Amino acid sequence: MIRIKVLGSGCTNCKRLEASTRKVVETLGIEAEIEKITDYAEIMKYPILNTPGLVINEKLVSAGRIPAEDEIAGWLKI
Repeated sequence: MIRIKVLGSGCTNCKRLEASTRKVVETLGIEAEIEKITDYAEIMKYPILNTPGLVINEKLVSAGRIPAEDEIAGWLKI
């Protein structure tokens, strides 16, 4: 199972990233656990300067932007 974390305060961009990620997971039929992290101390455990952030299996793959769905899909297929 893939573990995915969406890092952010709950802003509009954070919600868009979470929605895009859920859509990709569903489209690919991947078994994944998606967790929303809003606690600042928890977010700072990752090398992130700007939110939203996307963590896949404890690796930060994106920060400060909303990646395209095909980009998210590429990260999940690895």
